[in-house]
Amino acid sequence: MKNIFKDILIYLLLCVATFSMLLAVAQYFSFNDHVGFLQFKQEYLHIGIWKAAFYVHVFSAIIALFAGFTQFSPNVLKKHKKLHRTIGKIYAVDILLVNFPAGMIIAVYANGLLPTKMAFVILDILWVAFTYIAVMAARQKKFKIHREFMIRSYALTFSAVTLRLWKIILSHNFHFDPLTVYMMDAWLGFVPNLLFAEWLIRNKNASLSALRHKVI
Repeated sequence: MKNIFKDILIYLLLCVATFSMLLAVAQYFSFNDHVGFLQFKQEYLHIGIWKAAFYVHVFSAIIALFAGFTQFSPNVLKKHKKLHRTIGKIYAVDILLVNFPAGMIIAVYANGLLPTKMAFVILDILWVAFTYIAVMAARQKKFKIHREFMIRSYALTFSAVTLRLWKIILSHNFHFDPLTVYMMDAWLGFVPNLLFAEWLIRNKNASLSALRHKVI
């Protein structure tokens, strides 16, 4: 019963987060250069590769976020393994071949000077590295490593949500200038996610270890 409530809570959080992201992404379907984030990137709109990378990233990152609905459900893992593998492949291709190059271009042109650029470059490198390790571990049937690195990868995928959340918190509760907010947001958007992922992995491993000792 406890696991059921935990799964329901996780799915509710994913639903809220994904719906919020869909609302944010929807405004860009008009391809209007004066909506949302684009209002603050007017000096880059003439750069074709940046603009293409932006739209590719915005429209494809939401696909990776959707993967959370199937990739971490014990029910799906046990009863719908084919679905799990299919969604996992889509998730991996989306990050490795689509979002990694697009994200790197966006990172190089990020606002907020060098600290912000560094944050997004590190985020993008870790995102592709964790996803690649998870994929290779699955192919080698090292499923414990696969699960751990998928948790790390998805923690970075979820930064699409936490970046916006931290921006709201910083803007409404502190009197920082916009540039400072953006620099802080760039790091807060993914570092706490990774720390939580590490805690989750360690907690899961400790629980499994305790269960094994209990059985023995």
